[in-house]
Amino acid sequence: MSSKKKGNRPGIRRVGRTCAFQVLYGQSFVKAPDTEALKKAILFNPAVVEQESASAIEFAEDLVLGVVSNREAIDAVIDEHSQHWKLSRIAKVELAILRLCLFEMMYTDIPHKAAINEGIELAKSFGDENSKNFINGILDAAARGLGK
Repeated sequence: MSSKKKGNRPGIRRVGRTCAFQVLYGQSFVKAPDTEALKKAILFNPAVVEQESASAIEFAEDLVLGVVSNREAIDAVIDEHSQHWKLSRIAKVELAILRLCLFEMMYTDIPHKAAINEGIELAKSFGDENSKNFINGILDAAARGLGK
């Protein structure tokens, strides 16, 4: 793959992140019982099946497995910063976005601002008109809480 982007095609990480979001959203309805079933769910997700980039698929798998493995800690951060909102009341789209972005903020080297921006972009694509503000508010508060 060439290192230069062509046209307006999104980068590998954004594509992988979008696939990961879609898998996580699907898991909010039917959870895979174990890691092997989760890996199969990733590979058979329509968004992943349509993806041509092996790098994007690998990145998506890493994100999904990371979110699922660290979900308790991630949910604790969401709970701490989502004032007056219990996890059960947060829409599945927003919850999947928050979990994904917080995983990146907490367990990877992505800058917090970049993770927040990616979350807002996902919210614009998959959420409603209020999603981006909700996502921004919680992720921004979490970023301050997590430190630089």
